Amino acid sequence: MAEHQSKLSATQSAIAGGISGAFTRAIAQPLDVLKVRFQLQLEPIKTGSKYSSILQAVRSIIKEEGITTLWSGHIPAQLLSISYGIIQFATYEKLTQICCQTDQQLYKTHKHWINFSNGAIAATAATIFSFPLDTVRTRLIAEQKTNKVYKGFSNAFIMISKNEGPRALYKGIVPTIAQVAPHAGFVSKTAIYPFDLIKKRLQIQGFQQHRKYFGRQMYCNGAIHCIKLTISEEGFLALYKGFAPSIFKAVFVSALHFAVYDEIKHHILKLSV
Repeated sequence: MAEHQSKLSATQSAIAGGISGAFTRAIAQPLDVLKVRFQLQLEPIKTGSKYSSILQAVRSIIKEEGITTLWSGHIPAQLLSISYGIIQFATYEKLTQICCQTDQQLYKTHKHWINFSNGAIAATAATIFSFPLDTVRTRLIAEQKTNKVYKGFSNAFIMISKNEGPRALYKGIVPTIAQVAPHAGFVSKTAIYPFDLIKKRLQIQGFQQHRKYFGRQMYCNGAIHCIKLTISEEGFLALYKGFAPSIFKAVFVSALHFAVYDEIKHHILKLSV
């Protein structure tokens, strides 16, 4: 494994990573759709609600809107991953280069803290740059397939900008920035999950009239207001709606991504011989 890894060039690694990432996201997109649908539901997740469980939600979506609805927002999701990765990687490398050139001794002494800070800055830059794609993805997932408002990715981008103003593409950016610090463990994912739910609810502000089919809608004017409304009207645990498919996706994607990457890497090396 390590021997094969050393034989891959930077370009080959990028190709393997890009293909495996795109494939994995395509396979896992239905879990993202389920997560967002649960996050936007104001009613309790129990029998009688629009969506009461993962399996019930899957059956309901397929029956009422068609199986392709499970891949709603897939194009902006792919573009989001690509653009985020490019900006994050380029920014991190440039910042690290600047730090080394400015004071190499200081960098060696405080390497871990500097890399942590550079990582957070790079993630923030990538988030700001790619966030409009996240908003468009959420809107496409949030709309009812049988009563569509947007004709596709580009149309959604144009309509949101035209009808609500360019700032609408950045609704939910504040709670998103709060998530950018490096994290990987279950505890940290649990702690920051509410920020993702609040982000999604802010991203559909101004779009509620097109979601009446899904039940009650929330109207809020900022992250703090949205948190207060969610807790007061639905209870504290409502901040974790959609958490189950989110965690399942994280585990599934991580395992699948590495498996696919390794397989693609193997084929690239065979072709290079």
